[in-house]
This record gives sequence, structure tokens and C-alpha cells, in this order.
Amino acid sequence: MTHSHSENDHSAHSHDHAPTVTDDSERRIFWIMCLTGGYMLLQAIGGLFSGSLALIADSGHMLSDTAALGLAWFALRLAKKPADLKRSYGYHRFQIMAAFTNGVTLFFIAGWIIFEAMGRLLHPSEVLAGPMLMIAVGGLVINIVGFLVLHKGDKDNVNMQGALLHVIGDLLGSVAAITAAIIILLSGWTAADPLLSVLVALIILKSAYGLVRRSGHILLEGTPDHLDMELIRDKLVAYLPEILNVHHMHAWSLTAEKPIVTMHVQVDAKADLETTLKLITTYLLSEFEIDHATIQLEHGICVEAVPSHSSA
Repeated sequence: MTHSHSENDHSAHSHDHAPTVTDDSERRIFWIMCLTGGYMLLQAIGGLFSGSLALIADSGHMLSDTAALGLAWFALRLAKKPADLKRSYGYHRFQIMAAFTNGVTLFFIAGWIIFEAMGRLLHPSEVLAGPMLMIAVGGLVINIVGFLVLHKGDKDNVNMQGALLHVIGDLLGSVAAITAAIIILLSGWTAADPLLSVLVALIILKSAYGLVRRSGHILLEGTPDHLDMELIRDKLVAYLPEILNVHHMHAWSLTAEKPIVTMHVQVDAKADLETTLKLITTYLLSEFEIDHATIQLEHGICVEAVPSHSSA
């Protein structure tokens, strides 16, 4: 059986696989890293002086955040390196690895906070609520600044979102410390300090799960959540009458904002391959915002569907 087979890759768009890494995102993360690291030292000293677990826990979180922000910043720097023969997609996937690592560290931080809180509940200790309150208020101001700076960054970049989640965890930790300090000042109930620390830890766990789930899905090359491959296939067949069948469809993400799609398209024998390919790539871009698609056009039966036979 004979058939005609044509493969045209990356037509009608650039061969550059790498999404743009903005200098703005890099600068935002760098300055918040410096700000967070600086105040972390002050808060740790204050937590030890006042005896507040909430402050110590928050400073421990801020230490992890400083490292996480440094990792995120390094990932953005590394992503600027051009693609080479061994890494045809460049270094952009390192951003996803950084985000996944940040999410996993949040689990350990939350676990440590809960463990320490249980110890404080079983063995209460004195807390100097006045110094605790002043230091916590300063931490809240720093974290609000960090949140505003990162929140205005790239909302589609999972690495940026990972850094933002760490700062949100710090912000909640500062709120918990302030609340605990006020309760202790008014009532003398020192259990408020570890109890509110546990509440923050649970919120951190929820954020960590979402980040690990999203970045892990990308690392496993799962289909992007916003792409329905069956819908894409049906719409392509309905859009162009010369398309007979669409199969061997695959979709994954290089980064959260960069989906990649491959597919085999069986077309009518009389169809002009170059024109058909341009129509398909244009339609994918306009209808589904897919700007990187590798499309194999075929006449007749797909070569991969024909079983191979070895001679005895």
C-alpha cells in the first residue's frame, strides 16, 4: 500500500522555543530577597529575646523564603541562557524545578512549626508580648511591601507565583504574631502564640500543595489545564473541510505560560499541504493561543498506524 506523507515543522512561526524572561520579574524577586533576608535576622533575634514561637517560626519561614527567592532569582537568570545542542529548549524548565522545590520546602516548614507549637502547648513558656508586637508589626510592613512588589509581576510565571506564596506565608505569620501579642497583652494567655502558629502552618500547607501540584504536573509533562485536546481536534475537523482526521495528539508545557502541541493531521489527497499547514497554525494561535505546534500532515493511512513485519 502506498501513501503520501509530508511533515512540516514550525512553519509560520519562530523556531525560538524559549519564552521571554522579563528583567522586571528578575529585579522584583532580587530586591524582595534582600529585604526579606535583612529583616529575617532582626526578627530571629527578636523572637529569641521575647520567647515568641510565632516570631521564631516566622523568621524560620523568612530564612527559607530568602533561600527560595534566591533560587527563583537564579532560575530566572539561568533561563536567559540561549538554547544549545544539548538543551534545545534552553534552561527554562529550571524555573519549574525551582517552583517545585519551593513548594516542597513549605511542607517541611509547616511541619516544623506544628511540631514546635505542640511542644509549647505542652510546656508553656513566658512570652514578652511588647517586644513581640513591635517586631511583628515591622515584619508585617516588610511583607506587605514584598507582596505588592511581587503581585505586580508576571502572574503566569509559576516561579514568580512560588516566590509570591512564600511572601504570603510570611505576611500571614506576621499577622498571627501580632494577633498573638495583642491577646497575650490583654489576657496573659500565652497559648495564643503556638495556636496561631499552627493556623499559619495549615494555610502554608494549602498553598504548598497547590504549588507542588501545578509545578509537578508540568514536570510530568501533563496536558495544560486550559487545553482540551478533544475540543481542539473536533474544531480543527469542523474548521477545514480538507482535514479528514486528527490523531496522535500530545500537549505539554515548557513553562506554565508556554504550551507545546504536536499532532498528526490526515488531509484530503487534493489539499495543498503548505496552505493547509498555514491555516492550521494560524487557527491554533487565534483560537487556543498555541504559538508552538509541530504538525505532521499525511495523505492516506498514518505510517505509525501500520504494523511493522520482520522477515523470518
